[in-house]
Amino acid sequence: MNLFSRLSLLTLGLVLLSPLGAQSAPPLRFGLLPAESAIPLIVAHEKGFFAAQGVAVELTMFQSPLDRNIVLQTGKSDGAIGDVMTVLAFKEAGLAVTAASDINEDFKLLASPGAGITTLAQLDGKDVSVVPNFALEYIMDRIAQKAGITYKLVNIPSIPARFEALMANRLTGVVFTEPQATVLVARGAKLLGGSQESGLKAGVLLFTDKVLAEQPSAVQAFYRAYNQAVAFINSTPASSYAATLVKYGFPEAITAYLGSGVRYKNAAAVTPAMFEDIAAWCRSKGTVKKAWTLAEVATDRFLP
Repeated sequence: MNLFSRLSLLTLGLVLLSPLGAQSAPPLRFGLLPAESAIPLIVAHEKGFFAAQGVAVELTMFQSPLDRNIVLQTGKSDGAIGDVMTVLAFKEAGLAVTAASDINEDFKLLASPGAGITTLAQLDGKDVSVVPNFALEYIMDRIAQKAGITYKLVNIPSIPARFEALMANRLTGVVFTEPQATVLVARGAKLLGGSQESGLKAGVLLFTDKVLAEQPSAVQAFYRAYNQAVAFINSTPASSYAATLVKYGFPEAITAYLGSGVRYKNAAAVTPAMFEDIAAWCRSKGTVKKAWTLAEVATDRFLP
């Protein structure tokens, strides 16, 4: 079974439950996207760190931000991997969610194998696939702005469809997270830039205000387990737990990616600089009207 067959199975509703004997409180239902930001959560679940901290957690994998958002909007999820844009949009629409921390992420800008493009300048005016109004478009906009180029936005929400379109040379460029970006480069895509090297960050772990109010100790335990997982990832060869990540739909290349010197960081607060730039970008796009403050959108009170 290939990468995207496994991911499709996950999208159809694979829910991974905490071990028996967890606390009697309702489990935290948390949504993931198939990206490196999910790895600490998967490790915390599979290695029993959540259970050891006394919190029950259910993890569900989604294939696109739109699928994730629908579940949040219908009250079937307590939290998810997301971005500041999502939190702002939800706040604007009256959905009570809050960013409780940042995440580990690195988005990569890639050109298709057959495009003949090896520099950012050559991408000027070409078509690039990102998901509008989310982190991918923000990253691309800021990279293009810094490089003095323009691009034509192509909206392909599905991660597998975007992957295949680039490899089939139906797209000139795409913004992808890791480890999918590493897989694409190994198959001939050209790396043109990335969010980390550009000093850009947008991702967060968000929770509904309801769960933050009703289960604060569970959220605190969630983050203690998250940081335990970070310590484990940084001190343990990826080969010892890569099979678990593959079970969650990650490619075999995840072992090489994690072994390439990648270092995870503990969950940290959303910074004012990160928030203010994204909020200004959202207002410029017209997706947000109100001048939200960081205090209205994010908190750090649940972090260890």
